[in-house]
Amino acid sequence: MPDTSSTLIRPLWLMRLTVIAGLLAFWEAAARWWVDPQFLSPPSRVFLSLPSLFDTQGVPAALGIAFCEFAVGFAISAAIGLAVGLAIGLSRLSRRSFMPIILLLYATPQITVLPLFILYFGIGPASKIAFGVSHGIFPIIVTVVAGVQNIRPILIVAARSMGAKRWQIFRWVIFPHMIPSFFAGLRLGMAGVLLGVLLAELYVSTAGIGYFTQMFTESFDPTKLLGLISVLALMAIAFNVALRRAEIHFARWRQN
Repeated sequence: MPDTSSTLIRPLWLMRLTVIAGLLAFWEAAARWWVDPQFLSPPSRVFLSLPSLFDTQGVPAALGIAFCEFAVGFAISAAIGLAVGLAIGLSRLSRRSFMPIILLLYATPQITVLPLFILYFGIGPASKIAFGVSHGIFPIIVTVVAGVQNIRPILIVAARSMGAKRWQIFRWVIFPHMIPSFFAGLRLGMAGVLLGVLLAELYVSTAGIGYFTQMFTESFDPTKLLGLISVLALMAIAFNVALRRAEIHFARWRQN
């Protein structure tokens, strides 16, 4: 039988590349003929300016620090979000008691409590990591709880009746069935952590990505600003692709 998955993937990739090429072409035309160059640079100029961006003193170090802060914040968010989501989702009493509080905290604009993070954690990397965690942990908790609730109770009862221990029930029943929800939460949490880290750097840091973003904006240098944004976007895309591959790996049993 022909591999239908490969025949479907090719048109999807072609469609994606076509959309990206169209957006880049529109951006190039708009930047060259319609928009003031002080506010928008064409993508060709942004790409050619990347070497000068990395030659700017402090930018490579700021990107490295931001990457480490983002990676640590995302790892903490994933670990705590999974643990709390399971604790709430597997217990009806915990779900009724704590889920409204989680949703209330999730709906609270986190930027309003940024001064508290600075007060508690200082102006170093700890405050940026903690603020990133505050943005990324709640989507993971909510999606994990939703994923656990979608598991049919008969599966857990059957596993217990056959003598499965708690870790075996989690490994072979709960985790496989909550993979789509969990990884959807990870992708949302990843975007939240990145947003939280960048917001904290924008308001706190004097030499980080937020500082350079503000500096390029105030100096009307859209080329370097868009170049910096492009590097951050590529970093986020790389993390998203890694998560997607991990999801395919852990969910490969569904394709059988």
